[in-house]
Amino acid sequence: MRTLARATAVWLVIIVAESVSGAIRSLWLIPAVGEGRASQIGFAVGVIIVVTTAWLFIRWMNPEKLSHLLLIGLLWAALTLAFEVALGRLVLNYSWGRIVLDYDIAEGGLMLIGLGVLLFAPLLAATLRGANATP
Repeated sequence: MRTLARATAVWLVIIVAESVSGAIRSLWLIPAVGEGRASQIGFAVGVIIVVTTAWLFIRWMNPEKLSHLLLIGLLWAALTLAFEVALGRLVLNYSWGRIVLDYDIAEGGLMLIGLGVLLFAPLLAATLRGANATP
């Protein structure tokens, strides 16, 4: 239970960092390089934020098993999906079609890949840090 509470706290760090990155992208990057290129750059920066944050906090979260690492990743992906949908619908007044577009890889949406990164970031971080999660 403590691991999931800590994982939720780490997710808050990730979502704040991603929100700051998104604001910077909207204010400065999109006007400079256009929406498409800014989205690609923003995605790369997002991957770096997620993996680096996971790497920094993986030992503090103290996952004891491989299944805990995957549960943390699933938690992060689910919380992010809920956050993105709530933000889009309730704050930005996006239509469902507009929200789904962010997840449509054929249309250039990268959020599905981003959710995959969130899912496996704890496992990657534990591997890179040599954390002792057993099978």
